[in-house]
Amino acid sequence: MHRLHDRQSAAQTGATVRPHAGICRGQLSAPCFELVFQDESLLIANKPAGLLAVPGRGADKQDCLSARIREIFPDALIVHRLDMATSGLILFARGAAMQREMSRLFREREVAKRYLAVVQGTPEAESGEIDLPIGADWSLRPLRQIDRLTGKHALTRYRVTDSDATQSRLVLEPVTGRTHQLRLHLAEIGHPILGDALYGDARSAPRLLLHCCALEFTHPGNGEALRIEHAAPF
Repeated sequence: MHRLHDRQSAAQTGATVRPHAGICRGQLSAPCFELVFQDESLLIANKPAGLLAVPGRGADKQDCLSARIREIFPDALIVHRLDMATSGLILFARGAAMQREMSRLFREREVAKRYLAVVQGTPEAESGEIDLPIGADWSLRPLRQIDRLTGKHALTRYRVTDSDATQSRLVLEPVTGRTHQLRLHLAEIGHPILGDALYGDARSAPRLLLHCCALEFTHPGNGEALRIEHAAPF
Protein backbone atom coordinates (compact mmCIF):
# COMPACT_ATOMS: atom_id res chain seq x y z
CA MET A 1 0.00 0.00 0.00
CA HIS A 2 1.23 3.46 -0.93
CA ARG A 3 0.82 5.35 2.33
CA LEU A 4 1.67 8.99 2.93
CA HIS A 5 1.55 10.54 6.39
CA ASP A 6 0.98 14.21 7.09
CA ARG A 7 3.53 16.17 5.09
CA GLN A 8 5.79 13.21 4.30
CA SER A 9 5.43 12.27 0.66
CA ALA A 10 7.12 11.16 -2.51
CA ALA A 11 8.99 13.47 -4.87
CA GLN A 12 6.99 16.50 -6.04
CA THR A 13 4.56 16.22 -3.13
CA GLY A 14 4.24 17.97 0.19
CA ALA A 15 5.13 21.35 -1.30
CA THR A 16 3.32 24.52 -0.36
CA VAL A 17 2.15 25.91 -3.68
CA ARG A 18 1.68 29.66 -3.93
CA PRO A 19 -0.82 30.74 -6.60
CA HIS A 20 0.06 33.30 -9.24
CA ALA A 21 -0.66 36.95 -8.54
CA GLY A 22 -3.51 36.84 -11.04
CA ILE A 23 -5.35 34.40 -8.79
CA CYS A 24 -4.36 35.98 -5.49
CA ARG A 25 -5.29 39.51 -6.61
CA GLY A 26 -3.50 40.63 -3.44
CA GLN A 27 -6.61 40.06 -1.31
CA LEU A 28 -6.37 36.49 -0.06
CA SER A 29 -8.06 35.85 3.28
CA ALA A 30 -6.92 32.21 3.33
CA PRO A 31 -3.39 30.80 3.13
CA CYS A 32 -2.10 29.18 -0.03
CA PHE A 33 -2.83 25.48 -0.51
CA GLU A 34 -0.45 22.59 0.05
CA LEU A 35 0.01 19.90 -2.61
CA VAL A 36 0.13 16.58 -0.74
CA PHE A 37 0.17 14.04 -3.59
CA GLN A 38 0.87 14.23 -7.31
CA ASP A 39 1.24 11.76 -10.17
CA GLU A 40 0.27 11.65 -13.84
CA SER A 41 -3.39 10.84 -13.02
CA LEU A 42 -4.26 12.45 -9.70
CA LEU A 43 -3.57 15.43 -7.46
CA ILE A 44 -4.47 15.71 -3.79
CA ALA A 45 -4.32 19.09 -2.09
CA ASN A 46 -4.82 20.25 1.47
CA LYS A 47 -7.46 22.99 1.39
CA PRO A 48 -7.17 25.58 4.15
CA ALA A 49 -10.27 26.66 6.05
CA GLY A 50 -11.79 29.81 4.61
CA LEU A 51 -11.06 28.97 0.98
CA LEU A 52 -13.84 27.89 -1.41
CA ALA A 53 -13.37 24.54 -3.14
CA VAL A 54 -15.05 25.77 -6.35
CA PRO A 55 -16.16 29.23 -7.52
CA GLY A 56 -19.29 30.74 -6.07
CA ARG A 57 -21.68 33.33 -7.47
CA GLY A 58 -20.27 36.82 -7.81
CA ALA A 59 -16.92 38.33 -8.70
CA ASP A 60 -15.79 38.20 -5.08
CA LYS A 61 -16.19 34.40 -4.94
CA GLN A 62 -14.02 33.38 -7.88
CA ASP A 63 -10.85 32.72 -5.87
CA CYS A 64 -10.99 29.05 -4.90
CA LEU A 65 -8.86 25.94 -4.62
CA SER A 66 -9.98 24.67 -8.03
CA ALA A 67 -8.89 27.89 -9.75
CA ARG A 68 -5.55 27.91 -7.96
CA ILE A 69 -4.88 24.29 -8.87
CA ARG A 70 -5.79 24.80 -12.53
CA GLU A 71 -3.47 27.78 -12.81
CA ILE A 72 -0.63 25.31 -12.22
CA PHE A 73 -2.20 22.10 -13.58
CA PRO A 74 -4.60 23.06 -16.42
CA ASP A 75 -5.86 19.48 -16.80
CA ALA A 76 -6.98 19.20 -13.15
CA LEU A 77 -10.70 18.58 -12.55
CA ILE A 78 -12.19 18.50 -9.07
CA VAL A 79 -13.81 15.21 -7.98
CA HIS A 80 -15.43 16.10 -4.64
CA ARG A 81 -15.80 19.14 -2.40
CA LEU A 82 -15.41 20.41 1.14
CA ASP A 83 -17.34 23.24 2.76
CA MET A 84 -15.53 26.56 2.74
CA ALA A 85 -15.13 26.41 6.54
CA THR A 86 -13.71 22.86 6.46
CA SER A 87 -10.02 22.16 5.87
CA GLY A 88 -8.39 19.04 4.52
CA LEU A 89 -7.79 16.77 1.59
CA ILE A 90 -9.46 17.28 -1.79
CA LEU A 91 -8.81 15.07 -4.81
CA PHE A 92 -8.41 16.28 -8.40
CA ALA A 93 -8.33 14.08 -11.50
CA ARG A 94 -6.06 14.95 -14.39
CA GLY A 95 -8.36 14.79 -17.38
CA ALA A 96 -12.03 14.00 -17.97
CA ALA A 97 -11.61 10.22 -18.20
CA MET A 98 -9.92 10.01 -14.80
CA GLN A 99 -12.51 12.37 -13.33
CA ARG A 100 -15.30 10.04 -14.50
CA GLU A 101 -13.54 7.04 -12.98
CA MET A 102 -12.84 8.72 -9.64
CA SER A 103 -16.40 10.07 -9.53
CA ARG A 104 -17.61 6.50 -10.00
CA LEU A 105 -15.48 5.34 -7.07
CA PHE A 106 -16.96 8.06 -4.86
CA ARG A 107 -20.49 7.30 -6.06
CA GLU A 108 -20.06 3.58 -5.37
CA ARG A 109 -18.52 4.33 -1.96
CA GLU A 110 -15.16 2.84 -2.82
CA VAL A 111 -13.31 5.84 -1.42
CA ALA A 112 -12.92 5.83 2.37
CA LYS A 113 -12.84 9.30 3.92
CA ARG A 114 -11.80 10.14 7.46
CA TYR A 115 -12.34 13.44 9.24
CA LEU A 116 -11.17 14.80 12.56
CA ALA A 117 -13.52 17.02 14.55
CA VAL A 118 -13.63 18.61 17.98
CA VAL A 119 -17.16 18.71 19.37
CA GLN A 120 -19.00 20.09 22.34
CA GLY A 121 -19.38 17.59 25.19
CA THR A 122 -18.84 13.84 24.99
CA PRO A 123 -21.05 11.26 23.21
CA GLU A 124 -22.46 8.58 25.52
CA ALA A 125 -20.89 5.77 23.48
CA GLU A 126 -17.18 5.81 22.60
CA SER A 127 -18.07 4.73 19.08
CA GLY A 128 -21.22 4.35 17.07
CA GLU A 129 -23.30 5.31 14.05
CA ILE A 130 -25.59 8.24 13.33
CA ASP A 131 -28.25 7.14 10.86
CA LEU A 132 -30.53 10.11 10.19
CA PRO A 133 -31.96 11.16 6.79
CA ILE A 134 -31.08 14.64 5.54
CA GLY A 135 -33.09 17.05 3.41
CA ALA A 136 -32.93 20.70 2.41
CA ASP A 137 -34.30 23.35 4.76
CA TRP A 138 -35.93 25.47 2.07
CA SER A 139 -36.82 28.27 4.48
CA LEU A 140 -33.23 28.61 5.67
CA ARG A 141 -31.08 27.77 2.67
CA PRO A 142 -28.29 26.66 2.49
CA LEU A 143 -28.99 24.85 5.77
CA ARG A 144 -29.98 21.20 5.84
CA GLN A 145 -32.30 19.48 8.30
CA ILE A 146 -33.15 16.01 9.52
CA ASP A 147 -36.11 14.96 7.37
CA ARG A 148 -37.56 11.56 8.24
CA LEU A 149 -40.26 11.77 5.57
CA THR A 150 -38.49 12.75 2.36
CA GLY A 151 -34.83 13.12 3.35
CA LYS A 152 -32.02 11.10 1.78
CA HIS A 153 -30.33 8.30 3.68
CA ALA A 154 -27.28 9.57 5.57
CA LEU A 155 -24.94 7.48 7.72
CA THR A 156 -21.98 8.65 9.80
CA ARG A 157 -19.64 6.49 11.87
CA TYR A 158 -17.74 8.08 14.75
CA ARG A 159 -15.10 7.19 17.34
CA VAL A 160 -14.04 9.26 20.34
CA THR A 161 -10.26 9.50 20.60
CA ASP A 162 -9.93 12.04 23.44
CA SER A 163 -12.23 14.01 25.72
CA ASP A 164 -12.42 16.19 28.80
CA ALA A 165 -15.23 17.82 30.73
CA THR A 166 -16.27 20.16 27.94
CA GLN A 167 -15.23 18.76 24.56
CA SER A 168 -14.20 15.66 22.63
CA ARG A 169 -12.00 14.82 19.67
CA LEU A 170 -13.68 12.46 17.18
CA VAL A 171 -12.65 10.52 14.11
CA LEU A 172 -15.55 10.56 11.65
CA GLU A 173 -16.35 8.38 8.65
CA PRO A 174 -19.15 9.64 6.40
CA VAL A 175 -20.46 6.48 4.74
CA THR A 176 -22.75 8.65 2.62
CA GLY A 177 -21.81 12.10 1.38
CA ARG A 178 -24.72 14.46 1.98
CA THR A 179 -24.21 18.21 2.15
CA HIS A 180 -23.34 19.28 5.72
CA GLN A 181 -23.77 15.66 6.85
CA LEU A 182 -21.14 15.59 9.59
CA ARG A 183 -22.04 19.02 10.91
CA LEU A 184 -25.78 18.33 11.03
CA HIS A 185 -25.50 14.79 12.40
CA LEU A 186 -23.28 15.84 15.30
CA ALA A 187 -25.46 18.84 16.10
CA GLU A 188 -28.56 16.64 16.04
CA ILE A 189 -27.18 14.30 18.72
CA GLY A 190 -26.27 17.26 20.91
CA HIS A 191 -22.56 17.53 20.12
CA PRO A 192 -22.09 20.30 17.55
CA ILE A 193 -18.66 20.82 16.06
CA LEU A 194 -16.86 23.71 17.72
CA GLY A 195 -16.82 26.87 15.63
CA ASP A 196 -19.81 25.85 13.51
CA ALA A 197 -21.62 29.03 12.49
CA LEU A 198 -24.50 27.10 10.88
CA TYR A 199 -25.37 24.33 13.33
CA GLY A 200 -23.59 25.35 16.52
CA ASP A 201 -21.88 28.35 18.09
CA ALA A 202 -19.40 30.22 15.91
CA ARG A 203 -17.90 31.77 19.05
CA SER A 204 -16.83 28.40 20.48
CA ALA A 205 -13.66 28.27 18.33
CA PRO A 206 -11.72 30.55 15.96
CA ARG A 207 -12.78 28.34 13.01
CA LEU A 208 -14.85 25.24 12.28
CA LEU A 209 -12.88 22.41 13.89
CA LEU A 210 -13.44 19.90 11.09
CA HIS A 211 -10.64 18.54 8.88
CA CYS A 212 -10.58 15.83 6.20
CA CYS A 213 -7.51 13.94 7.37
CA ALA A 214 -7.43 10.80 5.17
CA LEU A 215 -8.48 9.43 1.79
CA GLU A 216 -8.12 5.74 0.96
CA PHE A 217 -8.89 4.03 -2.35
CA THR A 218 -7.49 1.85 -5.11
CA HIS A 219 -5.69 3.98 -7.69
CA PRO A 220 -7.58 3.51 -10.99
CA GLY A 221 -4.44 4.01 -13.03
CA ASN A 222 -2.17 1.37 -11.51
CA GLY A 223 -4.34 -0.70 -9.15
CA GLU A 224 -2.26 0.28 -6.13
CA ALA A 225 -3.89 0.70 -2.72
CA LEU A 226 -3.43 4.35 -1.83
CA ARG A 227 -3.90 6.03 1.55
CA ILE A 228 -3.14 9.71 1.91
CA GLU A 229 -3.14 11.29 5.37
CA HIS A 230 -2.76 14.86 6.56
CA ALA A 231 -2.83 15.92 10.20
CA ALA A 232 -5.41 18.43 11.39
CA PRO A 233 -4.06 21.91 12.17
CA PHE A 234 -5.91 21.96 15.50
